[in-house]
Amino acid sequence: MANLPLNIDYSGKVVVVTGAGGLICGVMAAAFAHSGAKVACLDLNEDAVKKLADELKAEGCIAQGYKANVLEPEALEAVHQAVLRDLGPCDILVNGAGGNNPRATTDNEYQHEAKDGSKTFFDLDAAGVDFVFKLNFQGTLLPTQAFAKDMVAKKSGVILNISSMNAYTPLTKIPAYSAAKAGISNFTQWLATHFAGTGIRCNAIAPGFLVSAQNKALLFHEDGTPTARSAKILSGTPTSRFVDADELIGATLFLCDNKAASAITGVVLPVDAGFAAYSGV
Repeated sequence: MANLPLNIDYSGKVVVVTGAGGLICGVMAAAFAHSGAKVACLDLNEDAVKKLADELKAEGCIAQGYKANVLEPEALEAVHQAVLRDLGPCDILVNGAGGNNPRATTDNEYQHEAKDGSKTFFDLDAAGVDFVFKLNFQGTLLPTQAFAKDMVAKKSGVILNISSMNAYTPLTKIPAYSAAKAGISNFTQWLATHFAGTGIRCNAIAPGFLVSAQNKALLFHEDGTPTARSAKILSGTPTSRFVDADELIGATLFLCDNKAASAITGVVLPVDAGFAAYSGV
């Protein structure tokens, strides 16, 4: 078959990745760059994305790092203009900026287990909850406002959002993050519908449980044995393992390919080692 649908050649495409200073989106940015794309790496941590861009350039790729606050429209538009000058109009936007905050997290899984001095549901900080919603939801909406203009003008483009397995069934302790990611899944469908007549597709991936520098202490003891929470995750995953960040690349490149996924818009694809499929029995 000469006309295969799957194509990982992104030569000539301009890909903008927010949150590229982190593990997941750093891997995605590198994958696009090694597939021939011109990649704009955006993150509040300027040093991280500059380092990533320099590494990609040293490997023969085209990449630029930009400091970007995804909650500031004016700053995003300034970055948008810089990307236009440096690389060209955006073809693909990966909305990867997001995260949780300790102020929006309870200490106990269940209220009846709460002890004196522990942070319960009733102690959640309103400002912390607001920050989590803003970071995840507005941190997806505002970059889309900035960069999807290019796609509308060209009548072609792809938006890929990062949802979570929390969006399907919320995890204990993190109510704000779970609800915010559920909002991302819903917003993905809304964007897919809103832009349907413009040639823009919008999908999302829902990563399973990954081990990163941010959550390693929550998942493993210092001696390398799993914590109680980690054991629960693994027992609830039929393959009994965590997901590696590199395992998100296939789904990302597939959903962003206008030939392979031309009729796919408004979906949230789990990449979860089977977590969502398992009832626990």
